[in-house]
Formats: sequence, structure tokens, C-alpha cells
Amino acid sequence: MKIKTLKIFTSQLQSQINFYNKNLQLPLIKETSTSAQFKIGDSILILEYKANATPYHFAINIPPHKESEALEWLNRRAAILEDNGKKIIDFKSWNAHSIYFYDNDKNIVELISRNNINDERKEKFRENQFLNISEIGLAVSDIEKTVFEINNIKKMKIFDGDYDKFCALGDENGLLILVDKNKKDWFPEDGRAVSSDFELSGDISFEFTDGHVYGSC
Repeated sequence: MKIKTLKIFTSQLQSQINFYNKNLQLPLIKETSTSAQFKIGDSILILEYKANATPYHFAINIPPHKESEALEWLNRRAAILEDNGKKIIDFKSWNAHSIYFYDNDKNIVELISRNNINDERKEKFRENQFLNISEIGLAVSDIEKTVFEINNIKKMKIFDGDYDKFCALGDENGLLILVDKNKKDWFPEDGRAVSSDFELSGDISFEFTDGHVYGSC
């Protein structure tokens, strides 16, 4: 799956614009009084103002074997989240390493280096090595029901997990990360999973609203 655009909501738009443009140095490609768009590799992140916005979890692919350089680069720009004292998390079953950090909305953002992706870079890591938005989290009350809603729009394979607490749909270029919000929080630390509305377009296009999926392929 490829994520072309991801629209999330923020209650403090200017603060988020400053974070993504000044801290992470991402290109601001469009700005209005109520929204902003940032280029993240092959994807576009849209931030739109909403007074009662709640936090998200999403991930950005970076080239394989760049996690240590990415951590060094990110340490000066964001608050790194740790798991048992570790800033780089080794996901052996996914052949990947991740770094987690907060943006100014306390969204949990993840930089993930997937070793199965063929995109080796010799130059030192910087913001132009963000490849694409590769994950968005859906906190739901019934994973199996939500998977059924998604498959009514487009059939998607389970990448990992099951219908109990956690289920990832898609592939390494794009994953929908479903968690049962009554059983599991976002990883790591205290990232409570809440059903935050968003809109996604790409190989599949849909809105996630009030804990349900609506859309068309």
C-alpha cells in the first residue's frame, strides 16, 4: 500500500507548522489560515485546524541502516521517546529499527528503517531522506469489524498480528496499524490510543471518523 496524502487534525496549527518546517526542516508546500501541507518524501502530510483534535500515531520510512544517524540528527530537534532506556527499538520480526518522538501535539511519530527496503544511501542522514509516510494508527473498539470495513473498500492482507489487540494491514511501504483501544496503548511510553479522525489517500482512500472507516478505492 502507498500513502499519497494523510490529513490529520491539530488544535495548535502554527505550533505544528513551526515544528515540521523549522525543527524537522520539511518543505512547507501550501499554507492557509486553517491548514498546512508538508512534503515527506513521496507523501504529503496535511495538518488542518480542529479545536478538539486528539493525538495520533504515524510512521515515516527512512532508508535501511540509517537509524543511528537519524537518531543523532533527531536528538537536536525533538523529544525522543524511550523503551526501557533504549532510543532505537529493534523489531527483529519486521527486520526494522524505529525511533519514536513527540511533535508539538504529542502525536507519537516514528522514523522506521526497514532493512527489506532497497534504498541504500551513502550520504549522512538528513531530512531529505524521509522516504514516505508508511503507517497510520487506527484505535478502534473492534479490530475484526474495522478490518471488514476496510476490506469492503479494498482487500488488504494482514502483515502482522490478529483480531485481538493488534493488527497491521498492508506492506512495508504502507501499513494501517489497528489496535484495540480497550486493550492496548500506542508504543512506547504512555501513548494512550484514542480514535483520532483522519483522511488518507493512495492505493486506498478513506476517512476514519468516530472510530469507523468510510471511503472508496
